[in-house]
Amino acid sequence: MRMVDLITKKQAGNALTEQEIYFIINGFTDGSIPDYQMSAFAMAVYFVGMTEEEAGFLTMAMAESGDQIDLSAIEGIKVDKHSTGGVGDTTTLVLAPLVASCDVPVAKMSGRGLGHTGGTVDKFEAIKGFKYELSTEDFIDTVNKHKVAVVGQSGNLTPADKKLYALRDVTGTVQSIPLIASSIMSKKIAAGADAIVLDVKVGDGAFMKTVEEAEELARTMVRIGNHVNRKTLAVISNMNQPLGWAVGNALEVQEAVETLRGEGPEDLTQLCYELGARMLVAAEKVTSIEEGKELLSAKIASGEALEKFREFVVSQGGDASFVDDTSLLPQAQYQIPVPALTNGFISDWVANEVGEAAMWLGAGRATKEDEIDPAVGLMIHAKVGDAVKQGDNIVTIYSNRENVDDVIAKLQAAVTISDSAEAAPLIYETIDQA
Repeated sequence: MRMVDLITKKQAGNALTEQEIYFIINGFTDGSIPDYQMSAFAMAVYFVGMTEEEAGFLTMAMAESGDQIDLSAIEGIKVDKHSTGGVGDTTTLVLAPLVASCDVPVAKMSGRGLGHTGGTVDKFEAIKGFKYELSTEDFIDTVNKHKVAVVGQSGNLTPADKKLYALRDVTGTVQSIPLIASSIMSKKIAAGADAIVLDVKVGDGAFMKTVEEAEELARTMVRIGNHVNRKTLAVISNMNQPLGWAVGNALEVQEAVETLRGEGPEDLTQLCYELGARMLVAAEKVTSIEEGKELLSAKIASGEALEKFREFVVSQGGDASFVDDTSLLPQAQYQIPVPALTNGFISDWVANEVGEAAMWLGAGRATKEDEIDPAVGLMIHAKVGDAVKQGDNIVTIYSNRENVDDVIAKLQAAVTISDSAEAAPLIYETIDQA
């Protein structure tokens, strides 16, 4: 078998076999297939695509290229949730304890962020003492005992995907639906999930810019998941404005506490119910999405979800006193209001620009070497559709530097105030079967 023949076969639009795809991925991982040939293969896939079966083979080949986490010792169906990324995406902080409070095991492996605000691990690091590095044995034991654990991603998880993504980034082949889908799904499968719920973001603050692109990606991932015997469901959600109120690490932890108390922002709460209900369905805890939403709502109303969050934090070494007093979380030195420049209605927030403004404060990383300041970020007070008057505080900047004129200017340029405005839907579509 020669790589050049497989490149030619794919260029001609022909489907590759399982054996051929494993040959490519194994050879690329061990270095016997050079970067230039893999780049040619990625370009061929970019132009001619892949069948559902091919994408499934590619997903499993990458999942098996490195460490695979065996979670079979955890009792019950393990359901993972994956978001394609956005601004102010606090869902994991809410969903992990919320779903666990329904007696469904949540064994989640999360990463750090690059750009905008931090990743899930960075957010948990805002909690004093929280340990995200657990051995596999401790990880499994913690989930069996408490129904929930969140740890950092293994260094040798899907090495083929890491190598391939680096090539795609410099060869203009990132925007290939089969390659995006197999990249995401390979990591979820290697992390040991039995079932997967996907939150595919769409809009200015997301990787996918149109609903059509997001739908194609979501359907491809659902088909791949089901093809490799992982029950997979998806929600396509709006990221044309930040999710919730908070953008920043400690601020998002505070927002998670408020949401688990039943006092969180409406959009974050609604999205957590949509995703959480699907996690319960995938875990066979409930038989319908509506039943799942009712159970989640009851767990918040009873206080069980918030107590599970407290238990979760303590089980991983964290000081949970902030659950009762969020002022114990890291605090920024300055709180600076951003005034509306005119009267009217918020008709647009460019989520990407809001995320960059938070990054300028230190809430995210421009490079891997950057250190995150857990205390800084933004609190948004007016969302799309809200009426504002000139001078109203539409955002509060939480900063550890006094002069934030650059951030104020960026935020005022990111918001559009019009004579009228209508809020866009939070959920565009749900995909609950292949």
